[in-house]
Amino acid sequence: MEALTEEVVFEKYPIYKDSGVEWLGEVPEHWMVSKVKFQISSQKGKNPKSISVEPTENIYLSMDYLRGRGQAIQYVNSKKDLIEVLDGDLLLLWDGANAGEFITGKQGILSSTMALITINVVNKDYCKYFFKAIEMQLRAYTVGMGIPHVNGNQFSNLLFLLPKPVEQIAIAKFLDSKSAQINQAIAQKEKQIELLKERRQVLIHKAVTRGLNPGVPLQDSCVVWIGEIPEHWSIANNSSLFSERKESGDSSLPLLSVSIHTAVSSEELSDEDNIRGKIRIEDKTSYKLVEVNDIAFNMMRAWQGAIGAVSTKGMVSPAYIVAKPKTEINSEFFEYQYRTRTFIQQMDRFSKGITDFRKRLYWPEFKQLKTIVPPLREQIQIVEFIKVNSEKTDAAIAFKEKEIEKLKEYKTTLINNAVTGKIKVRQPK
Repeated sequence: MEALTEEVVFEKYPIYKDSGVEWLGEVPEHWMVSKVKFQISSQKGKNPKSISVEPTENIYLSMDYLRGRGQAIQYVNSKKDLIEVLDGDLLLLWDGANAGEFITGKQGILSSTMALITINVVNKDYCKYFFKAIEMQLRAYTVGMGIPHVNGNQFSNLLFLLPKPVEQIAIAKFLDSKSAQINQAIAQKEKQIELLKERRQVLIHKAVTRGLNPGVPLQDSCVVWIGEIPEHWSIANNSSLFSERKESGDSSLPLLSVSIHTAVSSEELSDEDNIRGKIRIEDKTSYKLVEVNDIAFNMMRAWQGAIGAVSTKGMVSPAYIVAKPKTEINSEFFEYQYRTRTFIQQMDRFSKGITDFRKRLYWPEFKQLKTIVPPLREQIQIVEFIKVNSEKTDAAIAFKEKEIEKLKEYKTTLINNAVTGKIKVRQPK
């Protein structure tokens, strides 16, 4: 990363002129200053008459699909009067939280929340980089009290810088090369982060199934998915460890959440995080009491890992199940165990429902689950061991994430400087 982001002295153009716009500042004297409306045209998408989940050749472009986060899930039966997009087309997000952002299109039917950008004269690749540079300006002009949308008049009248055609090509090729290097460096660091997370999971799994003493004699657990465990540990059904807590909460207690990412929250769920925050049930007796050291899980998402130990007395949704320990345990140990892949798979097998979205893990099934039970002293030791190592992993991940942010900032700065003439890109001889 250091080689990419270290201070590089780029050549400047010999003479500059005032662009007349504060955010652009001075630009090379021989560059033409135009307006967006003279260089490109835009077509806003239209709503299709109907959208289907049945596959057709006409993919209705969603943001997740365009960003590579999943397969196409919506289709249009007829493309009559709708706008078609080809791979590589430039799209502008016109409505929504990301209004003003430019994104590369894929073949399909344009959503009504986007606009297709048609480049008339300018080099297409240079134009894409220039628009990335003016995104912040465009997003600052969005309008709308509820859902923001692009101000079409402001967009049309934004200044557009036009170097000579040969310079446009040189700038685009330079940025293609530099962007590829930066993207590769980012991908490597993202892979390193995934490896760190994977190693943490391996460490946790080993600790909660084998303990901390590698020389301890082992015994067959007689449970296929568990395998061998220390000979002085035991396997128990959850029915012998927990009973279901059904007491009601009260208005003085914080409303807690259970997440697949962070387990049980330790403080009141904010309205911003709680989609239903403004329509909470008035009768607080509908909520369930949770006490410190309980185990709580979202029965609709337990098969994804939405389970954890309670660290704050509070109340949870009626859609959650609360397990009260029958004996003295360290519930954090059981949280670590229950959130391992093998235990999540066990919860998945015991969940009721035909499809993933309908799966539920109810109390009668939860209490049948097999759980590994070490002595309490070892439960505490294992929890401390995991916490210490997790802190080291979190620090390493945070360092990698900062490096990624620096690379992204450097890439943005490089694009901005190249397309506004702050640095001179050498033309091929």
